[in-house]
This record gives sequence, C-alpha cells and structure tokens, in this order.
Amino acid sequence: MKPSAVVAARAARIPGARSVQRTVVLLAGVLLVAFALILGSASIASAHDELSSSTPEPGATLETMPQAIELTFTNVPATIGSQVQVLDAAGEDWAEGEVSITDTVATQAIRAGAPAGTYTVNWRVVSSDSHPIEGTFDFTATAGAAAEASEAAGTPEASAGTAGPIETADPGALDQEPAADSGLSWGVILMIAVLIALAVVLALGARRRLTQGNNDDAA
Repeated sequence: MKPSAVVAARAARIPGARSVQRTVVLLAGVLLVAFALILGSASIASAHDELSSSTPEPGATLETMPQAIELTFTNVPATIGSQVQVLDAAGEDWAEGEVSITDTVATQAIRAGAPAGTYTVNWRVVSSDSHPIEGTFDFTATAGAAAEASEAAGTPEASAGTAGPIETADPGALDQEPAADSGLSWGVILMIAVLIALAVVLALGARRRLTQGNNDDAA
C-alpha cells in the first residue's frame, strides 16, 4: 500500500478527522476573505479624485478669450475651499466671483475685457474624500474678451486681482468637513474583526476535536 494511502486510511480511523479537515479548509477561506477585504479597502482609500478634463484644454490656442474656465473631475468636489486663478503674463488675476460647482464640473467665470495673451490657470479644490488637490495649466487666447457695455461707456474698470498663492477660502469651515479616513473604514474593520474571531473559534474547535479523537484512539 502506498504511504499516502496509509496516511489517508489512518486519518479516516481517527474520530473527527474529517471534521477537522473541513474546519481547516473553512478557516483558510475565512482568512482569504479577510485578506481580500484589507487589500480592497486599501486600494479604495488610496484612490483620490483627479482632474479628468478641462475647457480650455492644457496648451490650447483659442481664437478668443473664453468666458469661463471649466474643470471636470472624476467625482464631485466640495464647494468649500475651491479656488481658481486665471493669471495673464503680467500676473493679473482675471477670475471673477466664486467657483461654481455643478455635479463634477467646477466653473470659474472670467471678467470681461481680458486681453489676448497666454494665461496660467491655477486651481485648487477639496475632493470628495476631503483631501485638497491642485494643479496648473496654460492656454493662449489670440484675441481678448469683449468689454462690457458699462466699460465701453467709460465706467472705471475694476482693478484686476494680483497673483498670489492659492489658499483655502475658509479654513474654519473646511475643518467642519468630515475628515477622510486615511485607512480602512470602521465597517470593514468590524467585518475583519468578526472574521478573525470566527477563525479563532474554528481553530479552537478543530483543536478540541483533534485532541478528543487522539484520546479516544489511545483509549
């Protein structure tokens, strides 16, 4: 008789041996599920929102100055803390008003009368997981934007904004945003804890049955 057949025959004569084998298989499955949950949650936690497209596109050359800058993200950003600068070659900021967010698109209006030239767009938003993300790109307008009627009539033009570092619009309000979980969510942690507890129970049960079977065999 082959050694493997002898081992199998002996295992079959031990009371509870098959039950122990099933418990071991189940225990391995529980550990695999827990490991998969950990990997999946870590992958989700590390995936932050990103800028998927913009209008105008980075490096684009336009026939005329656009009325607004549109930034499209992979998820809906928070309104609090969002800021966009539209700087000309002299460093003047032509952005007008606050950033408007509709679904996944953040829109920044541009003041009328912006001259032709190359512009730098500096943007900063708070992503859906409460992490700030930012970026910059350039575009060129070969013709300036049309001036408003009031400006054409001689109304003094509002002074252009000066360039400066983008800062969070309201740090106090931003602190009220729910903090992003840098690791696993509580639900996943609880599920993993339950699986580990179940694995411990199964392991203890298997050991008890194996010990009982050996004692019965010795008797």
